Amino acid sequence: QVQLVESGGGSVQAGGSLRLSCSVLGYDYSGYIMAWFRQAPGKEREGVAAIDCQRTTGYKSTVKGRFTISQDNAKGTLYLQMNSLKPEDTAMYYCARRSERAQGWWLLLFPLDPAEFGYWGVGTQVTVSS
Repeated sequence: QVQLVESGGGSVQAGGSLRLSCSVLGYDYSGYIMAWFRQAPGKEREGVAAIDCQRTTGYKSTVKGRFTISQDNAKGTLYLQMNSLKPEDTAMYYCARRSERAQGWWLLLFPLDPAEFGYWGVGTQVTVSS
């Protein structure tokens, strides 16, 4: 059974950093695009970063240069390093796996469509205070 378990959220002041982790259990995620999404209260879920099995990455424009997505296949873990955090980054953050086994640079273009991702973690809260 596929399981995604996020950790690493918390509360920080603006300008601070956090590293989110997502343990991928129950399958080998090679060949699938993995991504981080976030959802703030009253807003739609939006993709912030994605990575394919060749470690090609894509980012939402407002986080580019501040967030870095990576994966450690040996540990079965996806990461999101978040630096220079801003209050508008406050949200619940989710890791997700694309439903179909597919690769291609066009699949890393933003905005990502949450409907194309069939597996989700329960999320970890990130709160950034000004």
